[in-house]
Amino acid sequence: MCAAKSHPLDMEMFPPFAGFPMEGIGFLKSLKKNNNREWFANHKSEYEEYLKLPMQSFISELRSPMTTIAPEVSIDPKRNMFRIYRDTRFSKNKTPYKTHVSAFFPIPGRWDESAGLYFHVEPGEVYIGGGLYMPDGQQLKLIRAAIADRPDEFLSAVQGRKFKKRFKELKGEKLLRNPLGFPKDHPMIEWLKYKHFFAACTLEEKECYTPRLVPKVVSVFTDLMPLIRFLNDALK
Repeated sequence: MCAAKSHPLDMEMFPPFAGFPMEGIGFLKSLKKNNNREWFANHKSEYEEYLKLPMQSFISELRSPMTTIAPEVSIDPKRNMFRIYRDTRFSKNKTPYKTHVSAFFPIPGRWDESAGLYFHVEPGEVYIGGGLYMPDGQQLKLIRAAIADRPDEFLSAVQGRKFKKRFKELKGEKLLRNPLGFPKDHPMIEWLKYKHFFAACTLEEKECYTPRLVPKVVSVFTDLMPLIRFLNDALK
């Protein structure tokens, strides 16, 4: 899912972001109660108007500030938004639709292979985060090697003043024992035990109803970029 080069006409396709309409949150609440294909088919136009178009407008508005803050990240209103349809093949939950709207901002051409930024809106909250969730075995080896080789850079990313104030701590599950190849007395052992590497914060639902959401999300993404860059450099 590689992002195309931006073009002036791309920006004209989406109206200025004025906030997510309250009807969009109302739609998600109703969808949670009526999570079936017949109901969705009868209300799809509401999804398109109150959620899909506002999300694409939101992403379009992110492009300009994020080009300065994180030029390596893909910002494309046509490609960053996740589909609302759930993949139920390997899930016990067979409901066909997600009850939130979300977007992911990766490195172009590395959608499934890079750390990136994440955003979603659901009834009750706005979730903003980023990092690498559930890296595979080879990715874990590369990240752990980078942490061991460049501990100061990693600690600067996850223990800096802005990071700790915004996110408190690095999120993700940890091994109970030291990972293979690292002694239990390694100075970075507690960080090397992590199996996921991400951080996140939330805003109140009311924040999504205003265009001021854009600079607030940009501010959070800015504080996440040192972690994103460390992880992606490790994965090269």
